Amino acid sequence: MRAPATHDRPREKLERAGVGALGDNELVALILGHGTARAPALEIAERLLAASGGLHGLTRLTRDDLAQVPGVGAAVAGRLMAAIELGRRTLVRPPPVRERFQSAREAAAFLMPQFGAHPVERFGVMSVDSSCRLIRTRLLSVGSLNATVVHPREVFREATAAGAAAIIVFHNHPSGDPTPSPEDFDLTKRLISAGHVMGIDLIDHVILGDAQYCSMLQIMRR
Repeated sequence: MRAPATHDRPREKLERAGVGALGDNELVALILGHGTARAPALEIAERLLAASGGLHGLTRLTRDDLAQVPGVGAAVAGRLMAAIELGRRTLVRPPPVRERFQSAREAAAFLMPQFGAHPVERFGVMSVDSSCRLIRTRLLSVGSLNATVVHPREVFREATAAGAAAIIVFHNHPSGDPTPSPEDFDLTKRLISAGHVMGIDLIDHVILGDAQYCSMLQIMRR
């Protein structure tokens, strides 16, 4: 077969137009990774699809069946089997239920065992979706015995990367006393303002002690 133009090769096409623009043969070629001295990956991919009767038939072939297609071999057959199995598992396994957080109390109960009692101050972000379900939790800064430094841009960079609709920020006080400092009030105000600009709500700023917590937004609403 004639080699495709450089911009039409599967990898270049993926980068240019996205995975949805690729045909079945091109997707299989990307899994193959490379061809042989006698045939490019795209040609081998087309042989595989022809031998199986199409993409659905490919899922029914055994490793031995795949390895018998010229240009495949045992190692590549194993790679194909792994890719097919990953796709199958996404269909048969339900996604895990993500926890929902709508209050400082719920967040503190989740955070306290891991982040509450610690000898240095740590600052992190819980990113949640529009239903307040957890996307991910990330530490952004680890400080000294009594201070950590974080900037709102770092907080919202993480929130944007996670695709968050809202965030809960948190940090611990190594003393075990969650009473907020003047710096805690200042940072919370800056995060609220930045959230308004970014369109990402700050649900709360939770300060963790040894067995207690403090909700900054509850205090600031008094």
